[in-house]
Amino acid sequence: MAITSANQLELLQTAEAVAREKMIDPDLVIQAMEDSLARAAKSRYGADMDIRVKIDRKTGRATFARIRTVVEDDAVENYHAQLTVKQAKSYLADPQFGDEVIDEVPPVELGRIAAQSAKQVILQKVREAERDRQYEEFKDRQGTIINGTVKREEYGNVIVDIGRGEGILRRNDKIGRESYRIGDRIRAFVKDVRREARGPQVFLSRTAPEFMSALFKMEVPEIYDGIIEIKAVARDPGSRAKIAVISYDNSIDPVGACVGMRGSRVQAVVNELQGEKIDIIPWNADVATFLVNALQPAEVSKVVFDEDAQKIEVVVPDEQLSLAIGRRGQNVRLASQLTALDIDIMTEADESARRQAEFAERTKLFMDTLDVDEMMAQLLVSEGFTNLEEVAYVDLDELVGIDGFDEGTAGELQARARDYIEEQARKALETARNAGVEDSLINFEGLTPQMLEALGNDGIKSLEDFATCADWELAGGWTMENGQRKKDVGILEQFDMNLEEAQTLIMTARVMLGWVDPTELETADEDVEETEEDEA
Repeated sequence: MAITSANQLELLQTAEAVAREKMIDPDLVIQAMEDSLARAAKSRYGADMDIRVKIDRKTGRATFARIRTVVEDDAVENYHAQLTVKQAKSYLADPQFGDEVIDEVPPVELGRIAAQSAKQVILQKVREAERDRQYEEFKDRQGTIINGTVKREEYGNVIVDIGRGEGILRRNDKIGRESYRIGDRIRAFVKDVRREARGPQVFLSRTAPEFMSALFKMEVPEIYDGIIEIKAVARDPGSRAKIAVISYDNSIDPVGACVGMRGSRVQAVVNELQGEKIDIIPWNADVATFLVNALQPAEVSKVVFDEDAQKIEVVVPDEQLSLAIGRRGQNVRLASQLTALDIDIMTEADESARRQAEFAERTKLFMDTLDVDEMMAQLLVSEGFTNLEEVAYVDLDELVGIDGFDEGTAGELQARARDYIEEQARKALETARNAGVEDSLINFEGLTPQMLEALGNDGIKSLEDFATCADWELAGGWTMENGQRKKDVGILEQFDMNLEEAQTLIMTARVMLGWVDPTELETADEDVEETEEDEA
């Protein structure tokens, strides 16, 4: 088959028909035809030649041309596609490096094999163009709800017809045990759109928290308008969910607006989610208040928040414990997801027992270290003293103010406390030296003998060792492992050292060693202060 004998207008009509069917640009189809014809021409004239084909977009006439590029004399690698300046003067008046010499060559005869190869190239190019078109269309719909029709089911995954492409609803993205038949209408959240070798993959989900947020946005006009904002969502798909909302208009109740008249709005979402029970909770900037709301319907007696550890202890009445925890821990688990906090729940009886144990432990501490009787030790604990340092260095008037304590008694207690602390410091320093801790670290300001002992036991024995530490290695911290928060215990965490203090000590050590220029440190601090002022 020769190109010259083909119906040239039919070539353009074919390109138009394919473009309409695949919903792509006709020019992409014609480019694919040009590439396929060029490949066929190379097999005829030689693979080393640079043969290009141009199809006229109006007449359909295909022009075959051989291209040769002008290069330096010593840069010629392919004599079929390159030529020197001297050789190019036969074709060009003033040839320059990079100029192209174009010679039209006769059209090729497409044999059966060449025609089949050309067809494959065209199909491949059209397929790639179709994939690009699908990806560009669906990537902008990521994060939205899409409607489709169930096409088939493969190994528990549902393939959904979403118009100009297919989406996949994987088994773990389906709610509970819901099942579908071919032709069923389905609504899902576009979770991810990826460009893969086999084409764009549109991943759908009905279990994502964002799906619930998007459904409420459709049902509640105030959320769509931005008057009410969904701050957090936690779901146990198909069973129960909690959603935290806030209103930026004092006249609108966020919970009431989401529930709707006689529950009409929330019921529409519940029906879509296969009867999933939804607790709508008012969001609050105060962590303790928000948590009390999140644990509803259980009543909370007391909340103790550990900000550094992002952990919270909740005390509930004995009869409310099972309600607060929920069936199989569902209520407290959802509340934890909603607040992004680790929650420990205990009854009032448990908390009372713990307080009594702490009271007894501190009483024994004072009895053993200060050599006082039980009554005097209990008086100190009752007044809020928790350790020897508080007794040793508190203002004397505070001790004298305790019933039964005169100035002589108070002074004696402080003297005993200081003597004990000094003796412990001496022993700790001796242990640190025996462990090999060097004077450079011992003389470093900011570390107590007990801290030096702990550092020595951990192998940190010089100022250089200390300067190479990370702040979290000293003060401790939290890391995420397999989706769970894991505690990293710091070497000096037992001495109540926080990250900021650890950073200061480490940077001071680095400055002393000459590792860090103090002027650069000051400049960085000024930049941080300016940034904070701008944000404020």
